[in-house]
Amino acid sequence: MDTQNCFHCGLDIIKEEEIIFDARNFCCNGCKTVYEIFSLNDLTCYYDFEKSPGATPQDINGKYDFLDNESIVSKLLEFQENSTAIISLNIPHIHCSSCIWILENLQRLQKGISTSQVNFPEKRVRITFNPEVVSIKTIVYLLSSIGYEPYISLENYETGTNNVDRSLTYKLGVAFFCFGNIMLLSFPEYFEVKEYWLDQYRGFFRWLIFALALPSFFYSASGYYVSAYKSIKTKMLNIDIPIALGIVVMFVRSTFDIVMDYGSGFFDSLTGLIFFMLLGKMFQIKTYSFLSFERDFKSYFPIAITKINADASEESVAIYEVEKGDRLLIRNQELIPVDGILISEKAEIDYSFVTGEAIPITKQSGDKVFAGGKQIGKVIEMEVLHSVSQSYLTQLWSNDVFQKNVEQKHKTITDSISRYFTPILLLIAFAGFGYWIFIDANTAFNVFTAVLIVACPCALALTAPFTFGNILRILGKQKFYLKNALVIEQLAKVDTIVFDKTGTITTNKKSNISYEGTVLSDENLLLIKNVLRASNHPLSRMLYDYLPIPILQNKSANDTKKLKVDHFEEITGKGIQAQIFGHQIQIGSAAFVDKIEENNIQQTSVHIKINDVYYGKFIFNNQYREGLEQLFKNLSSKYQIKVLSGDNEGERDTLEQLLPKGTELIFNQKPEQKLEFIKNLQEKGKNVMMVGDGLNDAGALAQSNVGISISENVNVFSPACDAILDANEFQKLNYFLKLSKNSITTIKMSFALSLLYNVVGLSFAITGNLLPLVAAIIMPLSTITIVSFVTVMSSYYANRII
Repeated sequence: MDTQNCFHCGLDIIKEEEIIFDARNFCCNGCKTVYEIFSLNDLTCYYDFEKSPGATPQDINGKYDFLDNESIVSKLLEFQENSTAIISLNIPHIHCSSCIWILENLQRLQKGISTSQVNFPEKRVRITFNPEVVSIKTIVYLLSSIGYEPYISLENYETGTNNVDRSLTYKLGVAFFCFGNIMLLSFPEYFEVKEYWLDQYRGFFRWLIFALALPSFFYSASGYYVSAYKSIKTKMLNIDIPIALGIVVMFVRSTFDIVMDYGSGFFDSLTGLIFFMLLGKMFQIKTYSFLSFERDFKSYFPIAITKINADASEESVAIYEVEKGDRLLIRNQELIPVDGILISEKAEIDYSFVTGEAIPITKQSGDKVFAGGKQIGKVIEMEVLHSVSQSYLTQLWSNDVFQKNVEQKHKTITDSISRYFTPILLLIAFAGFGYWIFIDANTAFNVFTAVLIVACPCALALTAPFTFGNILRILGKQKFYLKNALVIEQLAKVDTIVFDKTGTITTNKKSNISYEGTVLSDENLLLIKNVLRASNHPLSRMLYDYLPIPILQNKSANDTKKLKVDHFEEITGKGIQAQIFGHQIQIGSAAFVDKIEENNIQQTSVHIKINDVYYGKFIFNNQYREGLEQLFKNLSSKYQIKVLSGDNEGERDTLEQLLPKGTELIFNQKPEQKLEFIKNLQEKGKNVMMVGDGLNDAGALAQSNVGISISENVNVFSPACDAILDANEFQKLNYFLKLSKNSITTIKMSFALSLLYNVVGLSFAITGNLLPLVAAIIMPLSTITIVSFVTVMSSYYANRII
C-alpha cells in the first residue's frame, strides 16, 4: 500500500485516508486543524525548526471537566492574585526545538496568556495568564488541540510526576549482556583451540557473535550517533563525533572480517568499548547528581521569620521550621515565605518578585496571601496555610530579573578546548591510520579506533563543574550560600572590597544605647516601640529590643504591647513616619526630624519627634563584629578595603583605630550614592565585592561584581545579592576568598593532568601499543581520576586554610 509521511506529525499516511490541504499532506483532520491554527496565527515557522515535529491531537471531550471546580484549580495554581495567575503543566510530548518554540509563543494563540516558559529537561511549561480572561480549562484544551496534552495528576501534583529516566540503565544492561557473552564465545579464537566441534561450528559462533553485537551497536550506542548527528547538523563539533566514528569503523571492519572469513573481528572490543563508555557516563551522572544534592542550599537557607507564640510573645525561627497553623509577624520590606491567610485588617503586598508587576496589591483581613510577596508599610500578622517551600524561595533568588551578565571564563576555556579538540583528534586519528595502513591493516584499524577513544576529553570538560560543585558544597556547610557556581570565579577575581557599616561590620545584637533629651512617658515609649516593631532596619531592631515594654495603668503587658498602626512609611536612608491613634511619630536622622545638631560631636543616633515636638535622640555606641580587626588586617594585604556608611562621621576615630591604615572611610552615603561609588570603582577597572546587610544596600549589591548579603535573624530577602553569609561566619570572609582562588588553581591543575593523560594515551595509541578495549577501560578511569583529584584537592584546600 502506498504511503507517505504526514506534514505535521510525520506518521505514515494511508492513501485512502489522506487529507490534502494547502498543498500539504496530512494523516487526519486533527493534524490538519493544528496546521490551520498555526497558519491563522502566523506560526508556521514551527515547521522550520524540525521536520514533522508535531503530535496528532487526541479527542479529549469531557476529560478535563474537573477543571471547572475552583477548589481543584486552586491546588494546581502556583500563584493567583487579581489579574495574574501562574501554573506549571507537565507536557510529556516536549521533544524538540519546535516544541519549545510553539509552547513559548502561546500568547499568540490565546488571549489572556502573557508569558509561557519551557523547562525542557523536566518537560514542563510555566504559564502566566489572566484568569479573568482565560481559564485553566481553556488553556489545557488549547494545548491538547495543538498536540501537547498536559499530564495532570492531582494525587501527586505538589511534587510533580516522578518520571525517572532509566534509558541509560537499560542501555548499560544490554551492553553488559552482549559484552559478557561475546567474550565467552571469543575465548577459543583467542587461544586458537584446535577441537573438532569448535572448528566445525566456528562460522556459526562467529555469526552468533555478530548477532549479539547488534543490540549493543544499534541500541546501547545510539546516544552517541544521535549526539554526533545533531552536532554535525548544528556545525558545532563535539566529542561524540570521534566516538561514534570509532564505533562505526570497528563495526564495519569486524563485519567485513566475518563476511570474508578473515576472523571473528573486533566485536568483543566493540561491545566492551560501548559498555565501559556507558559505565563512565553513568558514573559521571551519579557523581554530579550527588554533588548537586550536596551543594543544594535550599535546606539551609539562612533566613528567619518572626513567629507569634500562644502567649503573644515573639521569637525568631528558621523558616523551614514554620508549620501550618503558625502565626507569623511580617515587617516592612519582609518577604512572605509561605502561603497564608491575612489576620491584620489590611496589607499592601508587592508581588514584583513573582510577576514582575511592581504595583502593590491591597489585601483585606481573611484574604489569602502568597509566598513571594513583599510586605510594604506597617507590620502585619498572618496564619500559615502550608509549610515553607524553600525551592520557591530559591526560584525567586534565581529569577532572571536579578541575574548579572558576568563573564563565564571557565566555560569559555572548556568550550575553546572542545572546539579545537575534535578536529585535531580526527586529524591525528586519520594520520595514524594513513601511516599504519601501508604496514599492517589490523594495526591501522586498532590505532584509528584507539586514538578516537583514548583521547576523549570528558574528564577535561568535567573539571570545572565538578570542582565548583564541590566548592559550593563546602561553602554551604560553612553557611556561605552562593547563587550559582559562577560566583566562585567572580570571587577569585575580586581586588576591591567595599563594606557597609551599620548591620554589616557592626552587629545588630550588641550595642550600648543611651538617651539624651526630654524624658519619654510610658505612652510615648509604647508609641515608639510599636512603630519600630514594623521596621527591619538594623538600628530599628536594636532600639526595639532595647526599649522596655511599658505597662499603662490598669492594663496588662499583653494589652499594651501592641497598638494598631494606622499609617506607616519607611523612607530609605532617612527614617520612619507613622500614625497611631492620631499621634504623628517621626523616627530617624536629625535632618529627617528637622533637628539641627548643636555641637560638633557626631554620633550614630536616632532622633524622636512626636506630634511635631522634638523629644531627643538615642545614641548608639556600636559593637563591632567579633574578629573584625584581624579580618581587615588579613584582607588589607591583598585587597583594597573601603567602608561606606549612611551614618555621620561620629565613629571615624574609632574605625581608624580599629581598621588598617589606608582604609578609605566614606560617611553620609545615601543608597543611590553607594551604588554610584561602586560604579565609579568599576569604571576604573576594579573587580568589586560589596558586603552589605541587604536593606539599604540592594542597589550597590546588584551593581557590584559580587554582592554578599549578611544575614542576622530577620527575613529580609535580597535577590539582588550573589551570596548570603550567616552573620556568625563573618570573620571567615578571608577564608572564603582564599578557597575561591584555590578552586581556580585546582581547575588549572586538573586541566594539566587531563591534558597530560591525553598526551600519554595518544602516544601509545598512535604507535599501535594500545588496543581499543584497553582505551575504553582507561577512558572512564580518567574521569574517575579527575573527579577524585578535584574532590581531594578541594577538601585539602578547605582544611588547610585557617
